[in-house]
Amino acid sequence: MSAIKISGLSKTYTTGFWHRSLKSGLKDLSLEVHEGEVFGCLGANGAGKTTTLKILMGLVFPTSGSATILGREIGDPEVKRQIGFLPEQPYFYDHLTAAELLEYFAQLSGVEAKSRSRKVAEMLARVGLSESSGTQLRKFSKGMLQRVGIAQAIIHEPRIVFLDEPMSGLDPIGRREVRELIQSLNDEGRTIFFSTHILSDAEALCDRVAVLHQGELRGIGVVAELTAKSGGKVEIVFEGKQAMPNVQQLGGECRVAGETVRAILSGSVVDKCIDSIRQTGAKLISVNPLQASLEEYFLSQLPDVRLQERS
Repeated sequence: MSAIKISGLSKTYTTGFWHRSLKSGLKDLSLEVHEGEVFGCLGANGAGKTTTLKILMGLVFPTSGSATILGREIGDPEVKRQIGFLPEQPYFYDHLTAAELLEYFAQLSGVEAKSRSRKVAEMLARVGLSESSGTQLRKFSKGMLQRVGIAQAIIHEPRIVFLDEPMSGLDPIGRREVRELIQSLNDEGRTIFFSTHILSDAEALCDRVAVLHQGELRGIGVVAELTAKSGGKVEIVFEGKQAMPNVQQLGGECRVAGETVRAILSGSVVDKCIDSIRQTGAKLISVNPLQASLEEYFLSQLPDVRLQERS
């Protein structure tokens, strides 16, 4: 069974002083998320990521199309018991302590009264905030707020966790902590659906990703397969700058660091390049097929953006 299934989802907003202008937030979005995977929704600001999450959470209604979570319509109350959600900019009453906040959300989520205190303590320990349980949230850093936000999203042990830009605004340490939390949730068998514009985090965490741009789905697939496409390019690393002219004649793009040269060239001329390097007496260090980054794939799905940058 699919964890999430979206079919032809569209959302149009009215804008302007008289609300007579129309703006499209989503355009005929269709995708499927499998149970037990980490699925990333990628896109720049305004791409439609948050709109998608708000529709799935029932916070806004689609103009057309439909969506199901765990085989049930998104408006089904039973669905709400099976999901957890952390918005991009959560507002927590900042005079509450971390423990009081989780106690409150545990009650809202239907956690039994006799087990609430235990669950709150478990969640605080899990997100590394046990020593800060009695500290008011106004004294928390951004990273600590994100961790307590994830704790409130999972305190009722949902099957699917939705996170909107969970790493946004965090320093490198905070991002690593949140990534580790997400990975640990997935290791337990939970499905994770999160939006982000930080592509390195998506590449590190996601099984599959979808690229959104201006409300449209531009690409979707397994991260390893999307980044495996390098156009047949190969990187050859050798020591000895005397071999550079011959490599460049074969179309190699060379970068020099001291006596070491890194050359990128077509896989069809690799054998000729290696022979040429050996003939000059240069020392061959490594030959590696290039793997594209998720960033390169992402940009390849946005041709209009690339054209704008060049103009």
